[in-house]
Amino acid sequence: MSINRRSPMPLWAQVRDDISRRIRRGEFDELFPSEHELVESYGVSRHTVREALRGLRDEGLIEAGRGRPSRVADHAINQAQGTLYSLFVSVEGSGHRQRSIVRALDARADGVVAARLGLEESTPLVYLERVRLSDGEPLAFDRVWLPAQIAAPLLEADFSDTSLYAQLEQRCGVSLTGGREQIRAVVASAAERRLLALPEGVALFHLERVGELRGRPVEWRQTLVRGDRFAFATDLASPERTTLVPHRPLVP
Repeated sequence: MSINRRSPMPLWAQVRDDISRRIRRGEFDELFPSEHELVESYGVSRHTVREALRGLRDEGLIEAGRGRPSRVADHAINQAQGTLYSLFVSVEGSGHRQRSIVRALDARADGVVAARLGLEESTPLVYLERVRLSDGEPLAFDRVWLPAQIAAPLLEADFSDTSLYAQLEQRCGVSLTGGREQIRAVVASAAERRLLALPEGVALFHLERVGELRGRPVEWRQTLVRGDRFAFATDLASPERTTLVPHRPLVP
């Protein structure tokens, strides 16, 4: 970047903004440059670079401890597997603010989803579609279907700032007892990339979940999650205690 010394914008702010753009492009994911390297790269003083770095730390884009070099802040939300988790709770529990843009909340029939839930094709379903935000930035695109027979009270809920599972328990008296989830990496379509403000080169996690109530399937969910903002963690058992089973689809 060539610094515009005639610009009314201070030099440190120009350096800060350019580094911010480079961080969001993923340029420094592996290694963040030292102060000396930034001084050489931008042709400015060490004081200017330090002011720029202070601004980036204030924005939460980089972090550094005493005696340690700066690095790009880790904004990924880590989710343990093996439990029936709530994305809302995972985001909030990681110290981030979760909100949703509700794109649809209605009752409808969907023969394919009804069949996945073991219901007649004409069975009314409650459908909820949301873009999930973490700290105001897109994180996931979530679609979920539940039988209207048990979930109809959800049609009155405001899902912009709450968890589906919390509302399901409060309004319907239903707490899911288990389920199955399959996760795979997918390449985003152009529409999905726009919807989730996905940077170039970043893949999505595609989650398919069947939530169960005492063995009965009552939730079918499909979620696309940004791969650069969400990570799954698993505690591995000793091989002597682990039984491998053949891969099978989530739903036949």
